[in-house]
Amino acid sequence: MNTKIKTPVFARSDRAAAVKLSEIVRISESVQARKAKGENILSFGTGEPDFPTPMNIIEAAHSAMLAGQTTYPPTQGIPSLRKAIIEHTASGPSGKPDKTEVIVCTGAKQVLSNAFLATLNQGDEVIVPAPYWTSYADIVAFCQANLVPVACTGETNFKLSPAQLSAAITSKTKWLLLNSPGNPSGALYSSQELSAIADVLRANPHVWILADEIYQHISYDTFTSFREIAPDLLARMLIVNGVSKAYAMTGWRLGWGIGPRELIATMVGVQGQSTSGACSISQAAAIAALTGPQDVLSKRLASFKERRDYVVDALNKTRRLDCLTPGGAFYVFPSCVKTFGLKTPDGTELTTDAEFCEYILASAGVALVPGRAFGLSGHFRLSYAYAMADLKEGCARIANAVAKLS
Repeated sequence: MNTKIKTPVFARSDRAAAVKLSEIVRISESVQARKAKGENILSFGTGEPDFPTPMNIIEAAHSAMLAGQTTYPPTQGIPSLRKAIIEHTASGPSGKPDKTEVIVCTGAKQVLSNAFLATLNQGDEVIVPAPYWTSYADIVAFCQANLVPVACTGETNFKLSPAQLSAAITSKTKWLLLNSPGNPSGALYSSQELSAIADVLRANPHVWILADEIYQHISYDTFTSFREIAPDLLARMLIVNGVSKAYAMTGWRLGWGIGPRELIATMVGVQGQSTSGACSISQAAAIAALTGPQDVLSKRLASFKERRDYVVDALNKTRRLDCLTPGGAFYVFPSCVKTFGLKTPDGTELTTDAEFCEYILASAGVALVPGRAFGLSGHFRLSYAYAMADLKEGCARIANAVAKLS
């Protein structure tokens, strides 16, 4: 008897169906494929420092390997690392956090995922100022909750106002996710601005605050942690940070969260059924980063500032791109609206930020990320965490391409 075995049809879960490959990744992979074919393309799409990991950190990792620190680490994080994180954390009137209030994760992204998986139910809402880092939307969607983006334009330096926050809050609001300094805009909230946000949260005791402070040490103006501003809100506050950006340790995958004991314990439970503890060698490296020489931070910050100033000036000189000077991180988020309605040399009219970026890539060989990927169209993101020579060449190419529009 011949019976045909049917090939099973793959069906994604509803949860997974909500998540897509990010536009940043698609652009990056496309650029890499074209580079492999020999095309001369400059890509400013990735948010990754071009500096090497400091040698003292690498040596600490090597020593940890030789010492046999290669077994399963505690899910919540090695106690000595959590102690270093506590010492590294800004202390306000409430003092330093306790070890039970710290979780070490495989990157800051996992801190976000753990927190939302631990707290969000279907239909819950997370308020996020737009523009926002693309992963925020996907993580919230994966948790079957709803992202509530609030458009924050260049007129307000891409910052959320207390009035906007108050208007966005509903009975379903679970979190406000605030990133300062921000990706992609580089917006850095002042202590006064954070205080005004805190006042709105005090009036809405059901709303928690997740402060993503991963770019803390790449701040050109004064950085203030939300912990310092609102110690009375610590019972519903989660701080996210890590070593990836400041210490050029993106590949080490090491981040942490600081929050109330009950939240952290629940996040530890979530993590225990996914990755368990973060890499033991990466944790040893992070201890060296936090407890070793810190002069590398100021030196690299000065380099980033020099690049920022050059890029902002070069783009504004085109007169068709409007670029604000960011207060932190290593991105600019210029407006390209003045190019809408103009035509490329082949007669194609530009009408969106995506079309602008496609034109720049096709005609100038420079890869940028359109603002729509970050929830705010009419802009594009350019990362200046690249060599100055490449930035100068890239900005010249962009300026030349923009000049050809008519």
